[in-house]
Amino acid sequence: MQEKSSGNKQPVVVSVPDPEELPKPETHTSADVPESDTTGHTKVQHELLALGAELGLDVWVARNDRGKMWNGATLGSMTRMLHELPVQFDRVTTRTIELIDVVWLRGNSIVGAFEIECTTSVYSGLLRMSDLLALQPNLDINLYLVAPDERRSKVEQELFRPTFRLREKPLNRLCGFLPFSKLSEIRKGIETLGGASHLKPTFLKGVAEFFPGDNLPDDLE
Repeated sequence: MQEKSSGNKQPVVVSVPDPEELPKPETHTSADVPESDTTGHTKVQHELLALGAELGLDVWVARNDRGKMWNGATLGSMTRMLHELPVQFDRVTTRTIELIDVVWLRGNSIVGAFEIECTTSVYSGLLRMSDLLALQPNLDINLYLVAPDERRSKVEQELFRPTFRLREKPLNRLCGFLPFSKLSEIRKGIETLGGASHLKPTFLKGVAEFFPGDNLPDDLE
């Protein structure tokens, strides 16, 4: 879809990924599903949604994932879950946000957006984030790509694709890599401390890894 631009700027062409077919309910628990399984995606969504709620934020889960179940409850019924996004964006922007895996909000402001890539293409999640920033270039959002530790090199490689790296604001400088192990450590630490009310959402920026591009991967130099 093509958005009109003002002045002499070239129009920005963005694509809105179509939602996947609504999944059948899952009845697994965190104790019997390995993170490498495709259901690990649901587990990580659950952890991020729970963490956002513990931080005192409203949360959003991808519209096509709201019926997924974890530990006996649907993701769409979790604490502080929004059923509609704030009506401050145009239709195309809203459709893009609706399909992001997990979003944290404070009032009408988005304070964090997460794409989770377990076994699917890392590219698709980054494209959705890039589309969002193309549609709303002045939006100040903390972006995170959450994936297994062993996919780090793949995340770095995808972030340095020209379509992401040659943006006015390169995506590799805006989107942090949050490995599953770090997320697990955070959750365990919060349980030990007895809550996350003392934390600010921006604490994740100090935990995630960013790839500034000073040393590009060998095949991209």
